[in-house]
Amino acid sequence: MSRQTEIEAMIGRVALGDRAAFGALYDATSAKLFGICLRVLNDRAEAEDALQEIFVKLWHNAGRYQVNGLSPMTWLITIARNHAIDRLRARRKAESRGGGDMDAVADLADAGPGPEALAVAASENQRIDRCMSELEPDRAAAVRGAYLTGESYAELAERHGVPLNTMRTWLRRSLMRLKECLTR
Repeated sequence: MSRQTEIEAMIGRVALGDRAAFGALYDATSAKLFGICLRVLNDRAEAEDALQEIFVKLWHNAGRYQVNGLSPMTWLITIARNHAIDRLRARRKAESRGGGDMDAVADLADAGPGPEALAVAASENQRIDRCMSELEPDRAAAVRGAYLTGESYAELAERHGVPLNTMRTWLRRSLMRLKECLTR
């Protein structure tokens, strides 16, 4: 059974309320999803909170996953990335209104990934960086802005001086090129 099939099976069992499958899904995917949250939020404590919230969402919404031949990790990563971006936007909004200090939780114990997970993440980062370097610099900057720092399409279009639909096209085509590169 392939890793993709195993994760799909775990998600299916989680949809049926299988706690053991939920634990196995967490063990199999949490390091990667935490890395995504940490990359977007750039705050370990907030990324840990986001990861917990993501897995609560997965527990409640696993029944929405549909096997479609694509990697189930794509679905999980999308949920994690979107949730982290939502938290980032909420943080920015709170900070702009003079909200609380998000650095107050920096002294929490480190429950981060271990050396093996860090090595796997570093290898994945190298692959992604290599593929990002194949994009034109403005397209790569737009992808980073949209998917790592949570900028809206409108913000990116304004920053790059292009119409909104052009920005959407840039991002769609760039993601297709990245997907192609990552499958090589």
